[in-house]
Amino acid sequence: MQGPGEPQQEMSSSGEAGGGRLATAHDHGPTDVPLLEETIPENLRRTAERFPDRECLVDVGAGRRWSYAQFREDVRRFAVGLHRAGVRAGDRVGIWGPNSWHWILTQYATAEIGAILVNINPSYRQHELNYVLEQSGTTAVICSRRFKDQDYPGMLARAQREVGGVELAVIMDSPEWSELTGAEIDVDLLAEVSATMSPRDPINIQYTSGTTGFPKGALLTHRNILNNGFFVGEVCRYTEADRICVPVPFYHCFGMVMGNLAATTHGAAVVIPAPAFDPEATLQAVADEACTSLYGVPTMFIAQLSLESRDRFDLSTLRTGIMAGSPCPEEIMRRVIGEMHMEEVTICYGMTETSPVSTQTRTDDSLERRVSTVGRVGPHVEIRIVDPVTGETLPVEEDGEFCTRGYSVMSGYWNDEEKTAEVIDSDGWMHTGDLARMDADGYVQVTGRLKDMVIRGGENIYPREIEEFLYSHPDILDAQVIGVPDEKYGEELMVWVRLRGGAEPLTARGLRDYCEGRLAKYKIPRYVVIVDELPTTVSGKVRKVEMREQAVDLLADGQVDDVRAGG
Repeated sequence: MQGPGEPQQEMSSSGEAGGGRLATAHDHGPTDVPLLEETIPENLRRTAERFPDRECLVDVGAGRRWSYAQFREDVRRFAVGLHRAGVRAGDRVGIWGPNSWHWILTQYATAEIGAILVNINPSYRQHELNYVLEQSGTTAVICSRRFKDQDYPGMLARAQREVGGVELAVIMDSPEWSELTGAEIDVDLLAEVSATMSPRDPINIQYTSGTTGFPKGALLTHRNILNNGFFVGEVCRYTEADRICVPVPFYHCFGMVMGNLAATTHGAAVVIPAPAFDPEATLQAVADEACTSLYGVPTMFIAQLSLESRDRFDLSTLRTGIMAGSPCPEEIMRRVIGEMHMEEVTICYGMTETSPVSTQTRTDDSLERRVSTVGRVGPHVEIRIVDPVTGETLPVEEDGEFCTRGYSVMSGYWNDEEKTAEVIDSDGWMHTGDLARMDADGYVQVTGRLKDMVIRGGENIYPREIEEFLYSHPDILDAQVIGVPDEKYGEELMVWVRLRGGAEPLTARGLRDYCEGRLAKYKIPRYVVIVDELPTTVSGKVRKVEMREQAVDLLADGQVDDVRAGG
């Protein structure tokens, strides 16, 4: 069965069927392996029946592990517990906490009863939490007790007072948690619920930083994320013998789709090295658990390669893995392949709204392909590069907007038809806002962004959200946030500020102090530049391109206030 705007099933990859020569920047993924037309619980059932005794999940820090048979049983117990607590298909259930076995169990238990999992960023501060809970209409939340300096139960209680809506709040490892997860399996109940579910039902809301000042909730279905995880795993050549070390966050698609669902669709094991990324803990987990695959953004791999203790870890079991989030420097890729034994490492490109992967390098691609491109179109997906003004498909080797359509495109933004219509056109094409070019073999390079999104260490940050927050500062008249090059994170945040008359000078440290506890830490600008005027066009629009050009010179000359220099 095909959805509107999906590529026809008889199409094969133009790069393969057409001798590797494309005239226009329009390509289709191979369709020889059919799409999975089933729900996540149906797929987990099939996997558990095929590999009941294979290891499914290992949480190193918690010292716990599950076989597929055990994991599915615990998922179904939790699902019944949630149902008895009043959670029904279509209800929104928030999950808030770092990586843990509790997170994965919640992911699959909510899917078992058709509830919609709402991913909440562990770094969210109060106003961000309140917005997401209210906008999504979340009625139940599963959360950790603490993470770093976050008091989740306290913040959740405050959100219940301020915006309401949450009727069920369950703290992981509390008596309430034990009661829900220890429920007796009701086979008839679960069968009754399953009979009402469809692969095209929504199952997940993931919030993306908002270009208009507020995050938007991408609504994803079983079919969206199950198939994306499956085909990412197919490209990585996963089997039940693979063990995937996942140090990337579960609240992103990278963790919960490319990690968890790629594993469970193939009978592979997920290994959680730590609640949050720790380079030494990650390599220790790879060595101790004989992992065959390792995930990360480039900064994670850089941190692992930089460890003085790296040589004491046996990484010889590694074969493949995924690097995504930002471009990978060639030297780092060479070292990952040569020193970490990841000869078949792949690069992925995508966005939350496309479940997420649209393009991926293949395990046998050359090093040059893997460091200079984001690969070619994935199975059952269609991509093209278009003129941003006319919408016409461009010739190969020309820069334009990257567009994609197929099974992976989200249902839309939760409760926001207007924003949905801005990015998904009437023919089903998702307009990503990214500038890219395609070569004659179908390989894609991402060359820039139509929007001003900043990618800092794998985190997608939209400046407008930060700018609108900074307007609340009593001394700030105008604030414009841009991304500037950074060796460690790929990009860092810089803010150009116009102060109100008579205001005291604003330092980077002063700005950070104002933002602390109110913005997630990764959204707080590192650099501050005070200006009298901002560069603008004739019509008065701020020229961020010119700001970025000037910023490079300012950084080189040391003419910016850097919070790390003391502010």
